[in-house]
Amino acid sequence: MILDLKNIHIGDLVSKRVEEKRMDALRICKFLKCTGQEWETMQSQKSLDTETLLRLSTLLEYDFFRVYSQHLILYAPQSNAHYNSVTNAKSLLPYYRKNIYTREIVDFILEQMENGTKTKRQITEEYKIPKTTLYKWINKYHPIQKQE
Repeated sequence: MILDLKNIHIGDLVSKRVEEKRMDALRICKFLKCTGQEWETMQSQKSLDTETLLRLSTLLEYDFFRVYSQHLILYAPQSNAHYNSVTNAKSLLPYYRKNIYTREIVDFILEQMENGTKTKRQITEEYKIPKTTLYKWINKYHPIQKQE
């Protein structure tokens, strides 16, 4: 299954995880302290509040926040494109490097290239991934098979 990271529908993802874990709705409702109707509504929503999503991540043993992080890695402007930044401003928030690509992201990008969905050029332009990084991924994760 290819996850559409551009249009995230977290309710659908939660529903799929519940099916995978074969979890009973009664147990989920008890854990979330909600009614069956509220649970049904949550599964149909495109987004959920962070507290609910954190509790679902715990219960279903899946990091739903990572889906959003991967969206940011692919679609947010590069950190060196200082569009709205104040120079030398210190933040009170923790700093996370954007250039850490998970294996799922690498596989997603290489799969698009292999399927012919996107060319190498489209990938480097749309996702703002340096060419050298893309070629390193190709060599590391999908080396050309040697002909015998």
